[in-house]
Amino acid sequence: MKKITALLLSLITALSLTLSGCSGAQSDLTPVTLSEVAHSIFYAPQYAAIELGYFEEEGIDLTVVNSGGADKVMTSLISGDAQIGFMGSEASIYVYAEGAEDYVINFSQLTQRAGNFLVSRQPIENFDWSDLAGSLVLGGRKGGMPQMVFEYILKKNGLDPAADLTIDQSISFGLTAAAFPGSDADFTVEFEPYATLLEQEGSGYVVASLGEASGYVPYTAYSAQKSYMESHPDIIQGFTNAIQKGMDYVNSHTAQEIASVIAPQFPETDEATIAVIVERYLAQDTWKNDTVFEESSFDLLQSILEEAGELAERVPYDKLVTTQYAEKAAGK
Repeated sequence: MKKITALLLSLITALSLTLSGCSGAQSDLTPVTLSEVAHSIFYAPQYAAIELGYFEEEGIDLTVVNSGGADKVMTSLISGDAQIGFMGSEASIYVYAEGAEDYVINFSQLTQRAGNFLVSRQPIENFDWSDLAGSLVLGGRKGGMPQMVFEYILKKNGLDPAADLTIDQSISFGLTAAAFPGSDADFTVEFEPYATLLEQEGSGYVVASLGEASGYVPYTAYSAQKSYMESHPDIIQGFTNAIQKGMDYVNSHTAQEIASVIAPQFPETDEATIAVIVERYLAQDTWKNDTVFEESSFDLLQSILEEAGELAERVPYDKLVTTQYAEKAAGK
């Protein structure tokens, strides 16, 4: 519990600070602010790109701000506080559906599976999703990808999220791990490093991967407002190139090598733990080989939104997704 509390304090402090990929801005680099949904080892290719200097190679002086939630990332884009956002693409769908003229376009997909895990208070051998029947689970924000994917999995396994179990959505994003040990909950849904830290402290046991259970889902992507993309195509291309290089790195190196590179991004977590977490993500095929956001993935995302009751009418793929930058970065 002490580890999780210390980690939470560190991350809360980080919300008011920025993380930069280089020690000092160079005059020939273009400043770009990236607002990220969370600061997580789940996004290892991004941090590899930062630590290996790939953004500088593309002429970008990158500042990363942890906004703590997709809704806050979207706010930072609309307000102009950030030029590029990194979040679940459902946020871009919501904004477009509301009639925004300068809507947000997704140009590069990073993860292809959910990155969270189901943690049980008690060890369960041969876990089955039916084990959740009648239980209390600490869940995520309504309308957010973590919660919607969780409900999608429950339905796939014959469970009614509203009737067959109780999902507590009252706890703020990122605070469920700290709340779990002292709560009445039987399970909690956690991102890393919290899932592993709960195990290490003997407060919980990882019994299932939501990434494996849900299948391939376009979980997180990079996006920018339409006006910014139209006026700065070179920045969007350079940014995508850097992410592709980071993707290439994690897909061609061991968990230990990756952990060694990205460790400076996670000073509150020891390198051995980072390696364990990276290996867990590698094993479930978390990261794509390229960053192209396929139409089939966008269709699946909208199906998940519909099932969650968050989408009244589908929006057009060709309006909210462009693949030209990702295809060029991948050499297609």
